Amino acid sequence: MDAMLEPDGDRIKVTTHNQYDASDELTPSNILPSPLDQFRVWLTEAQEQVKQPEAMSVSTATSNGIPSSRFVLLKQVDRTGFVFYTNFNSRKSREIMENPYAAIAIYWHEMHRQVRAVGRVEKVSTKESEEYFRTRPLGSRVGAWASPQSSVIAEGELAEKFKAAEERFGVHGDKSDTEVPLPEYWGGWRVIPTEVEFWAGRPSRLHDRISSYFILTEKKITTKLEIG
Repeated sequence: MDAMLEPDGDRIKVTTHNQYDASDELTPSNILPSPLDQFRVWLTEAQEQVKQPEAMSVSTATSNGIPSSRFVLLKQVDRTGFVFYTNFNSRKSREIMENPYAAIAIYWHEMHRQVRAVGRVEKVSTKESEEYFRTRPLGSRVGAWASPQSSVIAEGELAEKFKAAEERFGVHGDKSDTEVPLPEYWGGWRVIPTEVEFWAGRPSRLHDRISSYFILTEKKITTKLEIG
């Protein structure tokens, strides 16, 4: 992709010449019946070609419908949905508590593929959060106790909080086996999709798109192919 930025007064025009050519055509005949199984296949393939395949945009909204988006790291995909972890005092968590729905999107530029999903959001179990938390680097575990996410802090305050957390848990150096417990305000969210869309970029912008819809409580998935 070649992007040209042209300053024009108080605006910047962006001109791009995208050359899309996903390796495989996307049709109902070559996609798995389960969208989450299909996502796992694509994610595994992306791991070989994309630098950070787990980077995922999460969009939430307040009860008044005011949206916000940010990138997080996908940490698990299973038969139920997509899992990410965060501070429960963060803006995204507060919005999920107000309005328990979210949209996610992942774009793998090198593969000309995109996946997006929409669904309701639920907290993962404390056990799941604890199991994941123990796998995090020591500094990240300490940081979870020090970082008041989405809050305004004074200069130098974060470093002081981090040092205080190290002292609290007896952290000396990089001893990864040091026990740092899961904060009660930190854990995982699972996006349980009602819709998953797979997109493959094709030449001349004749892109392939398949949307899989989960029909309420039925064990039925309806798929449709849209080209555009």
